[in-house]
Amino acid sequence: MSLPRWVHLGHPGRALDTGGGSRAGADGAPSSCLMRAATDSHGSAEPMLDALGDLPPQALPRPGGGNTRALWELLASVAAVDLVAARVLEPHLDAVAILDQAGVPAPPGVLGVYASESGGQTPAAHRALPGPGDGPGTWALSGTKPWCSLAGRCSAAVVTAALPDAGRRAFLVDLRHPGVRTGAGHWPALGLAAIDSGAVTFEAVPALPVGGPSWYLERPGFAWGGMGVAAVWFGGAVHLYRTLEASSARREPDQFALAALGRVDRLLAAVSAQLAAAAEAIDAGDLTGTAGELEAYRLRGTVAQVCTEVIDVVGQATGPGPLTGDAGHARAVADLQVYVRQHHAGRDDARLGTLVLEAARP
Repeated sequence: MSLPRWVHLGHPGRALDTGGGSRAGADGAPSSCLMRAATDSHGSAEPMLDALGDLPPQALPRPGGGNTRALWELLASVAAVDLVAARVLEPHLDAVAILDQAGVPAPPGVLGVYASESGGQTPAAHRALPGPGDGPGTWALSGTKPWCSLAGRCSAAVVTAALPDAGRRAFLVDLRHPGVRTGAGHWPALGLAAIDSGAVTFEAVPALPVGGPSWYLERPGFAWGGMGVAAVWFGGAVHLYRTLEASSARREPDQFALAALGRVDRLLAAVSAQLAAAAEAIDAGDLTGTAGELEAYRLRGTVAQVCTEVIDVVGQATGPGPLTGDAGHARAVADLQVYVRQHHAGRDDARLGTLVLEAARP
């Protein structure tokens, strides 16, 4: 089976995926395996779950490890084939990176990251055993965590929880513990329908600390992980670009079709260059602290806006045909509309504005 086209970042003339070839074949078995899983997904999470279950955690690059662009190209390439597959892959890689940054060995199986506190909900962390130290079993989590994607399929997850004396901390939790109850079956979404993301309730579940108090949000990798999500959104937009490109090639395009193709190419080429520059800056050590946070908000906001525009332009240029006759395209549009809402729009722009003013002060 031939692999899908690879999405290249920042290469002149290959900003989207032209130029031929899949880097997955050149980079070795892990990337090839994940691209095959994406091809087999067709909106199902199972192929990627199976592929990740067979891969050792150290098999793929991590952000900030000198190969961030290759990591983001992998995420974008998978997303350009199937966003459900990418939605399984991205948090698993993020969890592995978080544990690596904290010096905590990653357990086997597929991992999740559950850090949402929507509606003020988050579990409470408490000492399970008396005495000093942060060893396994000395902490436990109790309470409810919202937006826990694939909790019934993941073996473990990095979960943020409230500390007894205020503040937050990340913990590694075994999701197969009998004190974990998932809300499976309560996910009526049409976009990302296979990624059940209901609430999970923890009842005195043993938890291993990951970093110190507040470390999860303060580490450089927090901003890097957010930018990795933007690479996935970008790959979802590339999928729509491919639909537009194929539609234009099937018949002699008129000026409107040509303008749409050129507009989408221009938008995605610009975002591709921005992603490549950010990846290089991360590996050079230039995006830590406030600089990393600033770039994350800029990049995520730009990619989210471009995705919204690409959905609109491709829809206008291709009409109802692909949305009603091409299941893969219709699913990709619905998936991307849901996925990109991880960007908090005006709230994130307001935070960016605050950072810009703070950086300008003497």
